[in-house]
Amino acid sequence: MTYAVLLAAIVFEVVGTSLLKNTEQFTRLWPTVFCLICYAVAIYLLSVSVRTIPVGIAYAIWSGFGIVLVSAIGWFAFRQHLDLAAVIGLGFIIVGILIVNLFSNSITH
Repeated sequence: MTYAVLLAAIVFEVVGTSLLKNTEQFTRLWPTVFCLICYAVAIYLLSVSVRTIPVGIAYAIWSGFGIVLVSAIGWFAFRQHLDLAAVIGLGFIIVGILIVNLFSNSITH
């Protein structure tokens, strides 16, 4: 259940970050409101998940998946192309998250 809460936190953070472009530096009301709500929900859900997942591990998973998902949204929704080095770097982030989750004794499996 904790990982479901963390996943929801990631989704809200990714949606909030994706809305940043539409806020036009927080000058447009509704995109700004939705962006801030998404961030508030994301932080709350992250705080719930750190009850059972160590904060460093939860944050690493949250930020790592967030980086990869926002990059994918940027690629598909905003046509922000990534070069090979960026794709390889994002792949390393995914590998790092997998290593932490599969082999670390810092979290319960």
